[in-house]
Amino acid sequence: MNILKTALLSVIAIGLIFSFAFAAGNVEKGKALFNDPKFAGGTAGKSCSSCHPDGKGVEKAAEKKEFGIMGKKQMSLEEAVNFCIMNANKGKAIDPKSEQMKDIVAYIKSLKPAEMPKKMGK
Repeated sequence: MNILKTALLSVIAIGLIFSFAFAAGNVEKGKALFNDPKFAGGTAGKSCSSCHPDGKGVEKAAEKKEFGIMGKKQMSLEEAVNFCIMNANKGKAIDPKSEQMKDIVAYIKSLKPAEMPKKMGK
């Protein structure tokens, strides 16, 4: 009986791990979207990286719960992405639960702040 319980729990655990991994999005695909000026039907000729080269300015997005952009408050990273798509890139908002959104959010969350150079003599 213990072997059966262990096997069942193992199958459940593996299923949860794989479902989380797939739900999290693809960082490489997200990076491609971040650099694509035609992402979400953008007509301004700008990509996310036009305003945020190498992710500058969004490195701490994974830590935030709300975002202030152009004087407007966004209550999630997905809302912030759509706000920028519509206003800066002149595109159409994408479904917050879509694979594209999962991918671009995964890429943005993967960005880390650059290390500050150490001061001489310290």
